[in-house]
Amino acid sequence: MLPPMGPLKFIPLLKRIRWGGRRLGDVLGKSIGVEADYAESWEICDLSADQTLIAAGEFAGSPLRKLMQEHSPELLGRHSGESEFPLLIKFLDARDRLSVQVHPDDDLAAAAFIRGGRGKTEAWVILAAEPGSRVFAGLKPGVTAASLRQHLDRGRVAECLHEVEVSAGDCLYIPAGTVHAIGEGILLAEVQQSSNVTFRLFDWNRVGGDGKLRELHIEQSLTCIDFARGPVHPVVPTPLLHAGPESELLASCPYFTIHRHVVERPLSFPDDNRCRIVIALEGTSECVSSGERHHVRKGETILIPAAGHPATLEPQPRAVVLEVFW
Repeated sequence: MLPPMGPLKFIPLLKRIRWGGRRLGDVLGKSIGVEADYAESWEICDLSADQTLIAAGEFAGSPLRKLMQEHSPELLGRHSGESEFPLLIKFLDARDRLSVQVHPDDDLAAAAFIRGGRGKTEAWVILAAEPGSRVFAGLKPGVTAASLRQHLDRGRVAECLHEVEVSAGDCLYIPAGTVHAIGEGILLAEVQQSSNVTFRLFDWNRVGGDGKLRELHIEQSLTCIDFARGPVHPVVPTPLLHAGPESELLASCPYFTIHRHVVERPLSFPDDNRCRIVIALEGTSECVSSGERHHVRKGETILIPAAGHPATLEPQPRAVVLEVFW
């Protein structure tokens, strides 16, 4: 019998990038400075030198990697063979449009000797979007490697990209090999494989502060693109009647599963020997696990270890959360 392990909160890693804004602080309550370029909040991360530290409790100040090394069975349960925490959880605030990117899958990452051989499949859940905000996800039907290269040469890649207008609540599943870009005016939560390998295919012909075009990774991108995928549309959620009247499946793949719950009465999580991540999108709830009670407010993320079950989420009085597991 493993010793119980209570829920874990982490100190987010805040990333300032030129396309960021202020909504990580103004909307999600992150502790940001006066600058207007806060782009990403890495909520749970075990990626080389980027380590989220445990915020409080018995393990306060410890990086996630240390917990993985010393308490993997309690933390991961059935997945305790993992050497690194396999998921990276983020919030992103795109004040400006991001570059057009593509990520390798596991096989291509391994072939390129990328550390861990881990590709980058991800999913986005839109939290807020200004009117007319769009994402670019996948290629238009019929686009081939040859035609895409021709458009690259002409600086007209946008003509090959599938665009879709998004609004709060939409979810897009972006498997590795999918060409994509997040448009301006969007605040979102992201669940992804723990990888930071990004190949930049196109940057809208913008120049940097030095007056030069930013570096592109055209050959690597073309190698990674799955040209058979075509356009990507927002997912159609599937009701999860066993979990509650307002629970739904947003995405499921070999790397993660995402459920969304509107919590208006206590929500119990299955005791199935795996850890769960709860991302609070709206409202406040209280996570009850291993004799401990932890408030989870909008913009916060909490990890319930495998040894922390049974666990229940109690709304105060209503909350909307994502439940992530694998």
